[in-house]
Amino acid sequence: MKRFRRHGQESQRDRLKQELFHFNKTVEHGFPHQPSALSYSPSLQLLAIGTRSGAIKLYGAPGVEFMGLHDENAAVTQVHFLPHQVELVTLLDDNSLHMWTLRAHKGLSELMEIGRFTLTGPPGAPPSVTRVTAVLAHSLGELLLLGTEGGHVFVVEVPGFRELEERNISLDQVASSVPDDYIGRRNLEHVEALQENPVNPNQVIIGYGRGLMVIWDLEKQCAIQHIPATQQLESVWWTEDASYILSSHSDGSYCRWMVGAEDLIEEEEKSDIPYGHFPCKAISKIVQLPTEEGPPYLLFSGGMPRASYGDRHCITVIHGKTHVALDFTSRIIDFFAIRGDPQHTGDPSALVVLVEEELVVIDLQTDSWPVIQTPYLVPLHSSAITCSHHVSAIPLKLWERILAAGDLQKTHYSKKPWPITGGQNLASDPPQRDLLLTGHEDGTVRFWDASGVCLHPMYKLSTAGVFHTDADPNDNMNQGTEGEWPPFRKVGCFDPYSDDPRLGVQKIHLCKYSGYLTVAGTAGQILVLELNDEAADQIVEAKVVDLLQGQEGFRWKGHTRLDVREEPVQFPPGFQPFALVQCQPPAVVTALTLHSEWKLVAFGTSHGFGLYDYQQKNNVFVKCTLNPSDQLAMEGPLSRVKSIKKSLRQSFRRIRRSRVSLRKHHVTNAAKLQEANARLEAELAEMELAPVQRKIEARSSDDSFTGLVRTLYFADTFLTDSSHNTPSLWAGTNGGCVFAYMLRLPPVEHRADEPITAHPAKEIQLMHRAPVVGIVVMDGHGAPLPEPLEVAHDLARSPDMQGSHHLLVISEEQFKVFTLPKVSAKMKLKLTAVDGSRVRRVGVSWFGSSKSEEYGESGLVVLTNQGDVHVVSLPSVKMQVQHPCIRREDVSGIASCVFTKHGQGFYLISPSEFERFSLSTRFLVEPRCLVELPLRSGSKRRLHSDGASPAHRNTRLTSDDAEVLQEIQMSLEGDQTSFLENNVKNAVA
Repeated sequence: MKRFRRHGQESQRDRLKQELFHFNKTVEHGFPHQPSALSYSPSLQLLAIGTRSGAIKLYGAPGVEFMGLHDENAAVTQVHFLPHQVELVTLLDDNSLHMWTLRAHKGLSELMEIGRFTLTGPPGAPPSVTRVTAVLAHSLGELLLLGTEGGHVFVVEVPGFRELEERNISLDQVASSVPDDYIGRRNLEHVEALQENPVNPNQVIIGYGRGLMVIWDLEKQCAIQHIPATQQLESVWWTEDASYILSSHSDGSYCRWMVGAEDLIEEEEKSDIPYGHFPCKAISKIVQLPTEEGPPYLLFSGGMPRASYGDRHCITVIHGKTHVALDFTSRIIDFFAIRGDPQHTGDPSALVVLVEEELVVIDLQTDSWPVIQTPYLVPLHSSAITCSHHVSAIPLKLWERILAAGDLQKTHYSKKPWPITGGQNLASDPPQRDLLLTGHEDGTVRFWDASGVCLHPMYKLSTAGVFHTDADPNDNMNQGTEGEWPPFRKVGCFDPYSDDPRLGVQKIHLCKYSGYLTVAGTAGQILVLELNDEAADQIVEAKVVDLLQGQEGFRWKGHTRLDVREEPVQFPPGFQPFALVQCQPPAVVTALTLHSEWKLVAFGTSHGFGLYDYQQKNNVFVKCTLNPSDQLAMEGPLSRVKSIKKSLRQSFRRIRRSRVSLRKHHVTNAAKLQEANARLEAELAEMELAPVQRKIEARSSDDSFTGLVRTLYFADTFLTDSSHNTPSLWAGTNGGCVFAYMLRLPPVEHRADEPITAHPAKEIQLMHRAPVVGIVVMDGHGAPLPEPLEVAHDLARSPDMQGSHHLLVISEEQFKVFTLPKVSAKMKLKLTAVDGSRVRRVGVSWFGSSKSEEYGESGLVVLTNQGDVHVVSLPSVKMQVQHPCIRREDVSGIASCVFTKHGQGFYLISPSEFERFSLSTRFLVEPRCLVELPLRSGSKRRLHSDGASPAHRNTRLTSDDAEVLQEIQMSLEGDQTSFLENNVKNAVA
């Protein structure tokens, strides 16, 4: 009977876990790391980006996102959409071609790889014969033309990747048609460019590296015109009316060639070098787009004077008398222009430029050509991210005030809507408003709308204005000097350079109910800010706090503190600082928390922690946690590098000495080693350890940074007796020590003038001295205490103050529960002793049931140094679920992880991208989108690549039909397969 009851309880727990927990990596936010290729489909209105790591990402209207990853560990060098279809082709640097499609499944589209192909040459041929250098996706959607390093052009049928050998264009065919005097001067080299005649799809132009361009007729299989440029070719462009061909070259010139002109060989080559007579860099790409009225747009990348501006990354736009050199912040990958309508006709409306660190979109319809703000692909790393902070369920009033402050910062952006609008976003509206705050190396804090799939920028706060820095406030990077040539205009927001590394933001805490924000930095500075809808001039006075409390024998060897401006500073609408605490020594702030109901801020460094009353602008108390033997804590980052080098030298010397000693005393040491092994085996036999646990040695109290404060926590709980609760501050250190201070707050009516007092109440020393990374107090019902002001806003129930409270101390090695106020150990859950992992990040989350709106549980979300995420139940501290999340080698990703209050998390997968994951069944943010096939009358398409003529198939499969066909094909078995398959295909067609 007991066995059946236990089995029933276990199955009930399993059902509850399935209703509460489900691990998913849902979406990637930010800008792709190391982009390498760009493409755009005018018919689908989708943008595609390939990366050096083999990822392919598609973007349409905000919320429409797809991602694929090649199995090969190779960079994507080219991406090409098949015209008027939902397929695209990628070329990798291992010379493989891959076909991808957007397949409809259960009403949603998903990006899938459906084929791969590598060109194979004749036996014994060198690899250059089939090394692909240029790809042309033919407008009929049936052919790929592949130009190679050997000068050949291979014709491949898609989507089946079948090579049509009879239609290939060999180098010998082309060379035989070229006049002897040109061939005699030079060989043709590789195929640099392939372009289709926009009027006659049977004609293509083949551009060779040495400069020769040949117009080839695909139907007649012959050359119909030769264009003998003499400079190294970079790119070609066929004008829309097919009357001219533009070629750009390695010497910074471009040429215009008339199509159909007789005897171009005799004609003298006419070229234009836009930027002067001195040597210029190559024009890597050139585009000319007509307008309905007026001159065309000419766009090209590169071409800058080599000596003066060879380090600039520019795209030149010329329209009539308007000539601008757009100067980007990083290397240009590629660009394209968007025309006014989905048919890709009409005047150009926007220029889309992919550079190495961001995507920039220029509005070409507005006179000043302003930048259009991107709703996604925003460079999170415009200054390096140093910390993150997530706040869930923002009240509407605070949300609107932050948005209003952010709108005032965006007046320089274009008012035009986002021009890339492909696909449908089918995701439901977010259930709540969530904020992600990122701290940056340049002292800024950026506010992001993290409610949905798009991580959208809302507002940027700069803390640098409070201090004296080397930055010139009058420096406007967006304006070029009048009359300057080339006419530069700086565009883009990527700016990785910091005026002063001490400005770097290390900790952030925002109270969503009061609007108070506290920001702590690298040089021991803690700013307290409040939200103001109007600009204000004010002086921010620094309160210097000595964390060493006059201890002698210590000398700070690190950086100096920042100089605070003594004159009034004008702060724009938004968050404005009104109080500043400066720690001495000015070490990095390692812990920070804010209690807006009590008007208190607690802060900690490697030397101690303190409590600041920001209503009275006065320090309440300071506690020094520095170990007398810890000299390393007194050194700054630069000094620490020297110490590491010194310790490495000492280690190598010890190794050399030990080797010499081993050689001298080999026999003696062997005997001693055998004796030690025997003694160790005897000791192990006597030890009574559980088989799944390992013995954890206690850490030495002399270890470096034992006094470093890892966590701070405010709680209204029982410290002295079980009948009187009192405000308290808890601090946990790197040496496994927990300090508790009892706070006495004056009555509300005297809060402004009577001082707050603090008295040490408890001190706990963990046995193994493992670093304390988290502290949670649970009420009489076992629920974590609510956030400050949460109960006052009726968003949480009042904590149970009748039953006994419990203190949960999370160290790197285990979770331990103590009773309050006696602080006696009640239960614990070991982690390191079981699997060797250590806690790196921890947070409290609420997990709602997917079956019942009313039911939910609080849990402790934990990330370990192995990259695994765990959910631990509260208050029973039992392991609920465990999932691998981050590669354990990705130390920076693990260090950057931040949890939300509803079971989600973010971590950096690169300097510019956050991966979002969810452990909750109820709260899930992921793309849900649909891309439908473009309708095109008379389009032709093969259903399979068996050599059959497609002439009789004039109707395309819809995406749903294709899905049905695929399912039927998978279910077909035996000899009847081909017969039924043909019947199904004919029926669908």
